[in-house]
Amino acid sequence: NQEVNLAQRKFPLHLVLDTTPDMTIRNRETFGPLLMVLTYREPGEVLEYVNSHDRPLALYPFTNDDKLADLYIERIMSGGVTVNDALMHVAQHDIPFGGVGPSGMGHYHGYEGFVAFSKLRPVFYQASFSFLQWLRPPYKGFATRVYNLLVKLKS
Repeated sequence: NQEVNLAQRKFPLHLVLDTTPDMTIRNRETFGPLLMVLTYREPGEVLEYVNSHDRPLALYPFTNDDKLADLYIERIMSGGVTVNDALMHVAQHDIPFGGVGPSGMGHYHGYEGFVAFSKLRPVFYQASFSFLQWLRPPYKGFATRVYNLLVKLKS
C-alpha cells in the first residue's frame, strides 16, 4: 500500500514476479527493497538454479522441513545462512558475516572480523647459538660425520 516517496527517499518493498533470464535482477545480487520470486516444483530445481549462478552472499531457506533446509545448506555454497528469517545473521555480532567468490571474501563481525582486518606480523629471532649451525655449509667436522652416517643408514 505504500507509494514511492522521493522527498523522504522511501521505496517500499516490491516483489518482482515473472522475470526472464536476461533481466538484470536475475543476474546480480540485489541490495534494497526488491525481492525476486521464483517458483519451483522440486528441490532439485532450486539446487540446479542457484548452483548454476555466482555463489550468493547469503542463503535464506524458508521451510519447516529440517531435512530440506539441511539439503540446501549442504549443497549450496554461500556466505552466511539464515533459516526461516532474512538478514538476522547480519545482526549477530558473534558470528562471521561475509560472502564467497564474487560476493566477497573473508568475514567481518566478532573474532573472525578482527582477524580478517588485522595483519599478523610474525617476527622470529634466531638464537646466537644454534645446533643447526653445525649442519649448514660449508660442511666440516660434525656435519660431515652426520651426513656420512645418514648416507650409510640409507644404504
